[in-house]
Amino acid sequence: MNWFEALILGLIQGLTEFLPVSSSGHLEIGKHLLGIDSPDSLRFTVVVHGATVLSTLVVFRQDIVSLLLGLSRFRWNTETQYIAKIAVSMIPIAVVGLFFKDYVEEIFDADNMLLVVGLMLLITAALLGFTYFRKSGERDIGFWDALVIGVAQTIAVLPGISRSGATIATGLLIGNKRTEVARFSFLMVLVPILGENILSLLKADVSQAPVDGAIGPWVLLTGFLAAFISGLLACRWMIEIVKKGRLIYFAIYCVIVGGLAIGGYLW
Repeated sequence: MNWFEALILGLIQGLTEFLPVSSSGHLEIGKHLLGIDSPDSLRFTVVVHGATVLSTLVVFRQDIVSLLLGLSRFRWNTETQYIAKIAVSMIPIAVVGLFFKDYVEEIFDADNMLLVVGLMLLITAALLGFTYFRKSGERDIGFWDALVIGVAQTIAVLPGISRSGATIATGLLIGNKRTEVARFSFLMVLVPILGENILSLLKADVSQAPVDGAIGPWVLLTGFLAAFISGLLACRWMIEIVKKGRLIYFAIYCVIVGGLAIGGYLW
């Protein structure tokens, strides 16, 4: 992988992590189009995912500080309840991570990955399309809502299912407020992504000395900066998109890209 390929993939990761079009699916499509098959791709994946986590922390820094300050008072206040809801939302993904991680990894190693991505993008399109016909809800996110949204997050481990698309669409479909759904969706994923990256670091020992075919530090830095900057823009943009209820455009986009991915695999 060279610096230009890292730039392209970093931009793809940053934009698609927050826009409801599946970052994992687009990364796979991007690697396929660029012909990238690096033995050190896990190192790059961990770096660009870390960049998008950092962009989330920057965008929601005031919310995070407020929640932590509220939690430090050791009272059952609004902030503590919100953090408890985030914890509830993480239960399904924790179950999948503990007991089904090997099965999920087998999906990512499948020879028909492009076909899987295409089909899952069509499912993402369907979820987003349903929200177009759903009137805006007025209910605050409760503990049951958090659990249901958490289940939606587990489905998004499949390449091509957008995490933000699945969680935001689910929140809207069960009647939660538009202004709350995007915020909750982005905050709830921080701990799982950080945990996944740490486990990947421990498993792969990406801190070890580079081997033949390893991605160099400047290439990694290029990918990191591209993912971080594009992630900042995409995160803020997505919040406004959800408020205005314009997810239907991304549903159309996912249908087109999903169809192209399926066509590319078949032909």
